[in-house]
Amino acid sequence: MPAPKVPKVSKVPADLDAWLSKNDSRIFDELNEFLRIPSVSARSEHDADTRRAAAWLHEKLAKIGFTAETIPTAGHPLVLAEWRMAPPGAPTVLVYGHYDVQPPEPLELWTSPAFDPQVRDGKLFARGSVDDKGQLWIHVKALEAQLAVRGTLPVNVIVLAEGEEEIGSEHLAPFVEQHAKRLACDAVVISDSSMFAPGIPSILSSLRGLAYFEITVRGPSSDLHSGMYGGAVVNPALALAHILTTFHDKRGKIAIKGFYDRVRPFPAAVLKGMKKLPFSDAKFKKEVGVKALGGEAGKTTLEKLWTRPALDVNGMLSGYTGEGAKTVLPGLSMAKVSCRLVPDQDPAVIERLLRAHVKKFAPAGVTVNVQARHGGKPWAAELDGKIFDACRRALGAAFGRQPVIVGEGGSIPVVGDFERVLKAPVLLVGFGLPGENAHAPDEWISVDNVRRGLRAMAMLLDEYSA
Repeated sequence: MPAPKVPKVSKVPADLDAWLSKNDSRIFDELNEFLRIPSVSARSEHDADTRRAAAWLHEKLAKIGFTAETIPTAGHPLVLAEWRMAPPGAPTVLVYGHYDVQPPEPLELWTSPAFDPQVRDGKLFARGSVDDKGQLWIHVKALEAQLAVRGTLPVNVIVLAEGEEEIGSEHLAPFVEQHAKRLACDAVVISDSSMFAPGIPSILSSLRGLAYFEITVRGPSSDLHSGMYGGAVVNPALALAHILTTFHDKRGKIAIKGFYDRVRPFPAAVLKGMKKLPFSDAKFKKEVGVKALGGEAGKTTLEKLWTRPALDVNGMLSGYTGEGAKTVLPGLSMAKVSCRLVPDQDPAVIERLLRAHVKKFAPAGVTVNVQARHGGKPWAAELDGKIFDACRRALGAAFGRQPVIVGEGGSIPVVGDFERVLKAPVLLVGFGLPGENAHAPDEWISVDNVRRGLRAMAMLLDEYSA
């Protein structure tokens, strides 16, 4: 939906722009230090690295004048930093981000090593460059610019960074609930998303939720010789494949009974606005490297990505997959399955429906287990209020045009927790771009977007305080 018209600010304040230009090399040198830390939250062998990333971020925030602490959890630590010296009556802004990253595999598909940052064609390549170290760093350096130039901030600021976003943020929501008074704020700002296209700044209006499962099918007590037993013993791999094929009908719609019962229709104005965005199916296919698109028939690509639920197989494991041939009938087969949800779907309800569906279609001769891994509820914003108007003005100044309003197919579970517990509006403003490979090899962020994002987020504080 096109952004409402708001008064434009002609340009980024000269003092902030000058400081950011003067310190440009140092800003990127320090970002590269951050990116070199392999803080992979999903792997226990990287636990020391996640702690090191938290300590590194703690040190940088303390150095620019924040009161910072590292808070242990049962998982990876939180970094909490505060600056509370704004004039009486000034609002408080909470900036959230995460320092953990996805596993880098498959390593052989990286052009340069995942944790050795490299700039090519105006893109900074490294795991975590866009998701989310690079975008979190934009806020840290924007705050430093304000403090370095003016010696103060126009608003009170809380920075909360976690190390478990990529594995479901298990310990963040309880922390927010337990420390709601300390985290009380007038607005939450998060940069962990993408712009609609190069040169088109964007404010995010919705996120899909998530329900993630592991489906295990067990047959014989061990792998069997396929010549001696094939045809008589039910093959767990084939049984799992059969179950997976029942998840969609011939028109691409999810065939689990009751799956769409709570789907809230998106407003007609939003759908109309989406059709005005400069989007091309042909360009999208080229970007992702496919010759044809799939999904729910009768819906546009943006509708599928932003307004409709989806169910995907994320990984499969069974039998022998090494070099050469080994004729086995596998004793076990496993698939990882994710459901992306839209308002007002609930992960707990989807879990119940999926379990019933799998039970119904599981063939005799195997035992099937569905394990829920993690989930998060979908989210939608109202986009009215001071923080959103301030962001429109700041983005307009930094990028030279007004932002558009977009949706996001991914999930940030904590967004709903912030709104629910802190009763504050959440502004999602990202600086990634389509095709940035956030969870894939050769992840990157636009160097120009980092520079413009720095100016926009530094200016956001001025505009919001005004």
